[in-house]
Amino acid sequence: MEDDLEDATIDLGDFYAVVPAGGAGTRLWPLSRSDRPKFLLDLTGRGRTLLQSTWDRLLPLSTAERTLVVTGRSHVDAVRGQLPDLRADNVLAEPSRRESAAAIGLAAAVLVRRDPDAVLGSFAADQIISGRDDFEGSVEEAVVTARRGFVVTIGIAPSHPATAFGYIRLGKRLRLQGAPNARRVLQFKEKPDARTAAAYLSTGDYRWNGGMFVARADVLLELLSVHAPALHAGLQRIADAWDTPQREAVLEEQWAALPAIAIDHAVAEPAAEEGRVAVVPATFGWDDVGDFSSLAELLPADVDRPRVLGDPDLVVTEGVAGGVVVPGGGRIVALLGVDDIVVVDTPDALLVTTRARSQEVKKLVSRLEEAGLHVT
Repeated sequence: MEDDLEDATIDLGDFYAVVPAGGAGTRLWPLSRSDRPKFLLDLTGRGRTLLQSTWDRLLPLSTAERTLVVTGRSHVDAVRGQLPDLRADNVLAEPSRRESAAAIGLAAAVLVRRDPDAVLGSFAADQIISGRDDFEGSVEEAVVTARRGFVVTIGIAPSHPATAFGYIRLGKRLRLQGAPNARRVLQFKEKPDARTAAAYLSTGDYRWNGGMFVARADVLLELLSVHAPALHAGLQRIADAWDTPQREAVLEEQWAALPAIAIDHAVAEPAAEEGRVAVVPATFGWDDVGDFSSLAELLPADVDRPRVLGDPDLVVTEGVAGGVVVPGGGRIVALLGVDDIVVVDTPDALLVTTRARSQEVKKLVSRLEEAGLHVT
């Protein structure tokens, strides 16, 4: 019976990859800025930005013709510069940030007019994933499951009781041919406290919510029409005009009035209560590079030295362990007797904090803005 569930060859000809590429650039300030968010940066020192790495990862599954990027108008030129093979009509430019439901919903509405059978998968431009074969296998299972009418999320195996991520509670296996690991989602959980997160891990029934969703475009739009009707109506008007000369006029008229809501709240959570959401538990490595502490884990380490993103010859240390240094200002950074420190040096701003407090950088950026220091 189990062998019948396996399907070695899965046709992905109806699959379209959608890459939401946005963000305010505050959690990795001053390295990341609003005009240079983290997806446009090489944060691993491997010569490819996070956006380019996402493109590389998705290309074998979707092809260049079936890959779309949704980004802000101010980032369009940079996106096209980094992805020269991306088709011009597959760049969907948002006039302003309206959260993920508007971005992914716009892609779904445009796609369903181009291909009524389209299955879309949304994968953020600023995540780091290791284990390509496992990633591709999980996406293939998600596509098979989505064709059955489910909204599918890919659940990340938690490595520790994180409080910075939402969680997915696993239900029973669906036992679908071609998707042997797919299960129902019982519930989405908001970011927990440390004690609750530890309790989740002890059960083995929870996965991190990495924000990856796969669904038929028409199913996603149907769910939006039920659970976010104002958003659905505006997106439909925009999509009707998207491939016409009226695009910009309609976009300007409709976009600002769209509700700003995450796809999790607009679709995934209410659909899960209706039994319409599935999860493919994944085994690949995943990181959303949410702060400088997590960035440090991605960089090569030398014994009793901080990790360095940039020119290591600019960093001189004595009696220093752990931490991360970004010598982006072109000058020498010298550290003496400080452990687990974060130093980010750029031409116009210097950040000094600790790995333990790196989650709070966003608050510091807010303080700078309140003080009228426009360095974002």
